[in-house]
Amino acid sequence: MGRSRGGLTSKVHLAADRRCRPLSFVLTPGQAADSPRFTAVLERIKVRGPAGRPRTRPAAVAADKAYSSRANRAYLHRRRIRAVIPEKTDQVANRKKKGRRGGRPPAHDTRLYRDRNTVERCINKIKEWRGLATRYDKTPASYLAGLHLRGAVIWLRSLT
Repeated sequence: MGRSRGGLTSKVHLAADRRCRPLSFVLTPGQAADSPRFTAVLERIKVRGPAGRPRTRPAAVAADKAYSSRANRAYLHRRRIRAVIPEKTDQVANRKKKGRRGGRPPAHDTRLYRDRNTVERCINKIKEWRGLATRYDKTPASYLAGLHLRGAVIWLRSLT
């Protein structure tokens, strides 16, 4: 739990598939920045198929501008995952200020970026449970357990 002007808060960072099903959760204090949690969310993804090892590497990742950083893009490049993350305006200005040394702008697929709303729809499904929407749980561990329980219910409903 973190402190803010409104009191004790926390942030939920999650990854979701195209069918609005949660793949991984990371809970952080409310005042913590979003970008450093990007790798932790992706490293917790494990989707088990009918046979074989669980899949841990998606084909592409669509994220909002809060997760736009050189470190996150390098992490995705190392794992051979396509990044669909728009650049922040200050990053564009810094790159242009450097001139030729600033490099080329990162590729951005607007068609794939449209599917980023699946994360927002997944959050809406999670917050259908009043206890998660209003944050009745006082400890982060019990709140995270509620998130995992709700995620399991969403997955089970999608299978029928």
